[in-house]
Amino acid sequence: MSAPSNVASKSAGAPQDSESPGDSGSGSPAYIAALDVGTTCVRCFVLDERCVVRGSAVDAVELLNPQPGYFEIEPESLWRKIVNVISRAVKEAKLTPLEITCMTISTQRCTFLTWDHRSGEYYHNFITWKDLRADELVEQWNASWTKSSMNWFSYALFLVTRQSRFLAGSVLKLMNGQVTPRLLFEIMHNKKLKQALIQQKARVELLDSWILHKLKTGSSRDKDVEHITDVTSSTATGLYDPFTLSWSPLISWLFGINSKILPRVVDNAYRGFGQVHPTALGPDWANTKIPIAASLSDQTAAMWGSQCFKNNDVKVTMGTGAFLNLITGDRCHAAISGMYPLVAWQIKSQAKHQGAVYCIEGASHDFGTVVTWAQSCELFENPADTSDIAESVSDTNGVFFMPAFSGLGPPVNDYRSASGFIGLSPSTTKAHMVRALLESIVFRLVQLIESAENETSQKLQMIRVDGGVSRNDFVCQFLADLSQLSVERAENAESSIMGATFMAGINHGIWRNVEDLKCFRQVERVFEPRAKEYDTVANRMDKWVQAIARFSEWY
Repeated sequence: MSAPSNVASKSAGAPQDSESPGDSGSGSPAYIAALDVGTTCVRCFVLDERCVVRGSAVDAVELLNPQPGYFEIEPESLWRKIVNVISRAVKEAKLTPLEITCMTISTQRCTFLTWDHRSGEYYHNFITWKDLRADELVEQWNASWTKSSMNWFSYALFLVTRQSRFLAGSVLKLMNGQVTPRLLFEIMHNKKLKQALIQQKARVELLDSWILHKLKTGSSRDKDVEHITDVTSSTATGLYDPFTLSWSPLISWLFGINSKILPRVVDNAYRGFGQVHPTALGPDWANTKIPIAASLSDQTAAMWGSQCFKNNDVKVTMGTGAFLNLITGDRCHAAISGMYPLVAWQIKSQAKHQGAVYCIEGASHDFGTVVTWAQSCELFENPADTSDIAESVSDTNGVFFMPAFSGLGPPVNDYRSASGFIGLSPSTTKAHMVRALLESIVFRLVQLIESAENETSQKLQMIRVDGGVSRNDFVCQFLADLSQLSVERAENAESSIMGATFMAGINHGIWRNVEDLKCFRQVERVFEPRAKEYDTVANRMDKWVQAIARFSEWY
């Protein structure tokens, strides 16, 4: 059942007494500093109460690859970049730090480190969500008798109780993208971490909890600020149970992970996010008391930026990876196709269901990664040219590409699949290969869309797209033709920045509710499905699906 618009407004937990959208209540202009820490870049935008960007700064994240399959970020280098982009964005906005009304944080999920927060000693770098060091451990666990027994026992409990959480448990498995296997790997192989755990010095930081700690402590000696993470960052870790809204005691018991080393989970309107310490961002910030109004994951920020607030609203983020999120409302849906249930966001000011709004998510981890790889192979010079290159040929000349650098997710769920081209011939050109590459990432998206429809027994009508690859007209039109859904693209491509800004503005009282936000999202283009193209593109996808078997279980 779809939630009415007033329910969506209430779910934001907003004050109801502001006079008009954009009225901060104090008479002075409001300026929100929105920090977004992604996989490839760190960004900060300063926006006013009309959501006009007054200043921005971007810096590249240095992704370390110490050995094959390892993807890390050195924490102090990342912190310097965070400080740098915040300072530069405020300066470009021609503002002083004292004029910043509040700050908001959006972060990539499932990237973590362990450290002694009092001494500042790191036991390893940030291990990112792309990291594959625990791949062997994942395979062993997923093939184990323990995992099989747990799945069967969960299914038996479901048959008896009909509780959906047990149905979800019946298909539970480890995945490399979760924190669980990579944390286990470090506990097993990192001697410093092992010793620190024995001495009770080590704790786990997700990216958001670490940034909050650094912002709130600065250079002060008081390192005992509250150890917290927001619910949307914890929900995808594999350690968190979205059905009970807590760290899972079952997972802790199965893997021997003491939940005391994990941050406390708080909602997205938590009043205890605190203030930026005057020493955290340099001498220019010495006399400031800037509140941190919101902290949320990048995918939740993208949902808010795309204004997906009602049941069955869908957004697809096309970035380094592609993430499809479908809102399921106040019900946590037990997904069984390889998609997984998550807390989309939580505002505890709403008593019903503790203010939790849920979604199901499906991911294709090789999306923007495929485009970047093809550029490095000199299939094209600029990713912006790929749409025209793909349109320069009428089809792929029988060539297909399998985008599986990280395996294939739902509904295929083959994480041993290989990547590659198939169907090459002497007449194959770069244009054919580029088109095959772009078509393949759309094929994966359509698989996710079909899985979401099957999971929820709903026929979708429209999807909202964001992220860098969403600016590619060929990809968007091909997606509309193949899915037979309208594809809506906003003028502002910075969906996660906008979403983090929206949530902070409501939490801080700059706006009353999500109804006030509607005027800030302008649709740049809607790609409508072309019925006459469907048979042709559907036949191509059928052929591509046949090719999956040629690449399956390669590793």
